Formats: sequence, C-alpha cells, structure tokens
Amino acid sequence: MSVWKSRPALRWLVPGATAVVVIGGGAAAGTIVASAEPSLPDRSAAQLLVDLSSAKPAGLSGTVVQSADLGLPGVAGLAGSLGGSAGGGLTSLIAGSNTARVWYAGEDKVRFALQSTQGETDVIRNGPDLWQWSSSDNTGTHLKLKGDAASPKHSLPSSVPSSPQDAAAAALAAIDPSTKVETTGAAQVAGRDAYELVLSPKDTDSLVGQVRLAIDAEQHIPLRVEVYAKNAVKPAVRVAFDTISFQVPDAEQFTFNPPPGAKIDEAGTKALDQADATKKGVPHPSSTAPSGAKGDPKVIGKGWTTIVSATLPTDALSELTAAGKGTGKEADTAKALLGVLPEVSGSWGKGRLLTGSLFSVLITDDGRVLAGLVTPEALYKVA
Repeated sequence: MSVWKSRPALRWLVPGATAVVVIGGGAAAGTIVASAEPSLPDRSAAQLLVDLSSAKPAGLSGTVVQSADLGLPGVAGLAGSLGGSAGGGLTSLIAGSNTARVWYAGEDKVRFALQSTQGETDVIRNGPDLWQWSSSDNTGTHLKLKGDAASPKHSLPSSVPSSPQDAAAAALAAIDPSTKVETTGAAQVAGRDAYELVLSPKDTDSLVGQVRLAIDAEQHIPLRVEVYAKNAVKPAVRVAFDTISFQVPDAEQFTFNPPPGAKIDEAGTKALDQADATKKGVPHPSSTAPSGAKGDPKVIGKGWTTIVSATLPTDALSELTAAGKGTGKEADTAKALLGVLPEVSGSWGKGRLLTGSLFSVLITDDGRVLAGLVTPEALYKVA
C-alpha cells in the first residue's frame, strides 16, 4: 500500500517542507541538492559519447516508464471520445504514460512486455524466432527470421515499445555541427549513479530545445531520456527505467509458449528471404518495388530539422470537410478532427495544420503531407 494512502496527512508535509527549504536560503538548498547528487569522477561530453557507443551489457531486466505531454489537448480529447483500445492507446501516447517490462540477454534475445488497461502485449526475439502476442484477444504472430535478418546486428521492428536506448540512439544520430553537446553533472536513476549529457539543437527551425540523457556510470547505457520543447521547463517526452538489474535473465524468459486457445498466425514462417527467393525464382518484394515510387514517403533535410513528405488522395480533406457538414456520430468525429486542424494558407497553397510542442504536420488541399520536429514555417518553405 502506498504511504500516501495509508498516511494521507503526510502528503501535506511535502509542500510545507519545500517552502522551508526555499525560504531558508541558498545555503540550505545547496546542501540538499549537493547531497542528492552522486559523487562521480569527471567525464567530458566526448568521453560520455564514446561510453554510449561502446556499451555492451551482458544482460539486463527492468521496468521502463514512458510519459508524454505533446501539448495537444484537443487531439487527446478526440482520441478519448473515440473509445476502444485504439483511442486509449493514442491518448496515452500524446498525453499519458505507458509501462513496459524489458529483458535483454544479447541482441538476439530480447523481450518487451507492454502493459496497459486493455491487457499486455509481448514481443519476444529468441534467435531466429520473433513472436508477438496480445492478451486482450489472445492472438499473435510468429515470424521466422532468415538470412541476414536473423543476424544479431539487426534490431527488433519499430513496433516494439520504445526504450531509453532507442530514444538515445535517435538523438545521437542527429549529432553534427548543428548540435551543442554538454554535461550537467550527475544524477540517480532507478537507484543507480548516472552522468547527465545534454544535446541542444542550434537550428532555429527545430522545435526541440534539449534532449537530456542520464547515462549509467558503470554500464554506460541510457537509464533515462527526456526531450524538452523550446523554452519548456517540463519534458514533452520522457522514457526512463524505474527499476533495473544487470543480471543476465534466465533463458526461459525468451521461450514463448502460446496460452491455451491462442490464435497464432504462422504465415510469417513461410516468408522467403531474398537469397531463397532468388534461388527459387520467386520475386522478392524488395526487388520488385522501385525506389522512390510515387506515393512513397520522402525524407527532406537531415538532423533535427528532417521533414518527411508523403501523399494522400487529393480529395481526402474535401471528403473530411463534407463529412463534417452531415449529422450523426461520423459527422461529430469529423467536426472534432477538423477542429484541431485549423486552416492555413500561403504562396504554397491551402491546407490544414496540426501543431504540438515538439512537431508540426501540414496537410495540403492537393494531398501532400509534411511532418517534422520543426516549426510550421519550416514546413511552409518545403511546401
């Protein structure tokens, strides 16, 4: 039982104690802050970057908590009104939190268990076997990785729940002359000492103010990643270990036995890798789909100001507008969606804009979609 539930009066002592510290002056506050930080040998930002790139823990397990507040109350309300698992899942991604358990015993032995009010979703990689299972409907898929895909150098699909390592890798990939890198001291995360590394984009078109990483002092992996919008005092996205152990998990954690009555799609085990397809004269998807085909997403720019461009049917917005003029539940949903997509226009044409604290999305009347962690003005330039 939580101490706050068993002793309700204690919660009121916290604000009072905080006030005493503030009023008591800088000496008292400085003492408290200093005692809260672990004492660690100095390491430069460059040394911490090397630590990150060379981190290879033999194994770990723990609980990861992800939270987000992207400044989109209208969208959060719309998602909640839709109901069902889809609406609830979207709401938690943009204005809520998710919890996952993670086990790691090498790059070919990884397991994530995402927990939600709708149930649990597991993704398990055990050598060439990749399983995904949902407890809400007791269904799953089994994919047999072949050829290069089964090599440990490959990671899990992007549908796997995010972790501090994933978030850190994305941030570090953007490091170039457009990024200021510095250290801010030490911290404790999940009971472990950590160094803090701060990445700050220099490009004024970026909506990202800072990315703050807490790096384990011994194992050198990210224990916490926080993404701040410009001029914000609270993170818009936070991914952190709540608990962590660096003992190698038991092999049984990566063995998936479908529960009774589970419906498992084994179609993935019949998929051919490109080498097999070539030998047997079967066209492989990657060899038949032309690169840069019409409608494929395109990446414009690089680093913090990367913009992704895609296309929608040219009448998508007009159909949504027409639906909003009707009556009934579908019309209400269309009206609510249009309400969080205000009309915008410029020399590029007309369309609708979705903005949050960290990103902007422009949908033009002629069916173009532009999105990025950038200001709307940056999208208008590309449009």
